[in-house]
Amino acid sequence: MVKVYLHNLGCARNIVDGEAMLGLLETAGHRIVDDADGAEAIIVNTCGFIDAASEESVDAILELAQLKSGGACRRLIVTGCLPQRYQDDLPAELPEVDAFLGTGAYDHVVAAVNGEMENGACLLKDPASLPLHTRHTMRIQTTYPVAYVKVMEGCNRHCTYCIIPKLRGRLRSRPPEDIIEEAAALSLSGFSEIVLIGQDTTSYGYDLNPGENLAGLITGAAQTAPGSWIRFLYGHPDRIDNDLLEAVRKHPNVCPYFDIPIQHVSPTVLKRMGRGSHDGGFFEALFSRIREAVPGAALRTTVMTGFPGETEDDFLQMYDFVKKIGFDHLGAFIYSDAEDLASHRLSHHVPADVAEARMDRLMSLQSEISLKKNEALVGREFTVLVEEDQQDGSFIGRTMFQAPEVDGITVVYAREMDLAVGQFINVRITDATEYDLEGVPA
Repeated sequence: MVKVYLHNLGCARNIVDGEAMLGLLETAGHRIVDDADGAEAIIVNTCGFIDAASEESVDAILELAQLKSGGACRRLIVTGCLPQRYQDDLPAELPEVDAFLGTGAYDHVVAAVNGEMENGACLLKDPASLPLHTRHTMRIQTTYPVAYVKVMEGCNRHCTYCIIPKLRGRLRSRPPEDIIEEAAALSLSGFSEIVLIGQDTTSYGYDLNPGENLAGLITGAAQTAPGSWIRFLYGHPDRIDNDLLEAVRKHPNVCPYFDIPIQHVSPTVLKRMGRGSHDGGFFEALFSRIREAVPGAALRTTVMTGFPGETEDDFLQMYDFVKKIGFDHLGAFIYSDAEDLASHRLSHHVPADVAEARMDRLMSLQSEISLKKNEALVGREFTVLVEEDQQDGSFIGRTMFQAPEVDGITVVYAREMDLAVGQFINVRITDATEYDLEGVPA
């Protein structure tokens, strides 16, 4: 038996992979621990999507590597997107690491922990060769009362700035009945929110025969897990059809929450991104249609500044669009260049300081929008999912329009009540900041 600690980085899909690794390790007789200091084997499950994520991963590896000389750690294993993307460089640059496992090789984690791999070995496999998760996949859940369900793997799109298809392979969807049964089992096990995830979740089922779609999947999950919230992340603008909107509107336990990354609104920039021939008018019509079909829908998007060729006029098109739509939540990031991206070969790269200044302007605008929207909620009542007991009479939770990790929280002051994590409670909002809400039991 080896005491194993997992340090998970990156997106929710990485969380699911990490939980599957923990399941393999526990099945093999190893003990999962929550403290790296006492672990005999440490796994760093990495992200390599953009420079900032890669740097965060490397920093975590180097910090945890110190426990090999000053702690109980005997084996340090790096998994996920970083080794898959930088396979030629990592073994030499990180000699502290005993084994590297790519995105298609995490099922070899037991061998890596057992020391059955050559020191410094980098095991890479075609991501498509790794079987998809099923409802029987042994996972050690780490995010209670929320459970993430990966409904698909990979992506068939060819956005010029994105490395995901190379790291995760082509689109592969799980059978809908398998996902629905997993959602039902998670709900019966006490998970209060079930989040359906994929790189482009709205493309779910396009590879299946007969064709399946996200609308049918959401309907099945909502019906078999009526006691849990159902949420989906993320959507592509081209895939938001009327059936999906109706599925969200029809079921009260489906979160009316649409996370649809648009990346930009300038037709010129979108074309260079490989995102089609859309413009602000297309996106405005899309978000209007969502708000009309699903009253009270929360809208979130992600945009990018500094993409090669982005002019000040291009940026102002996006700035004015964000101001006009009034997103409930918005994330912005700076274009991250790398030689393995098609966008690297485009002309007119934007200076980093210009890209950063543009992002700051966008986020300042969004801060003002979010504050006004949150202040308008004061006095209203919402259902809140309790996620953490602060042990001081206050609790941290979320509403349906606050997604886990990426959005704000709702702080509930309930000194006289013994609330439990995973419980739903009606809350009256009493105060608001740019991103968070405060309230008391209604």
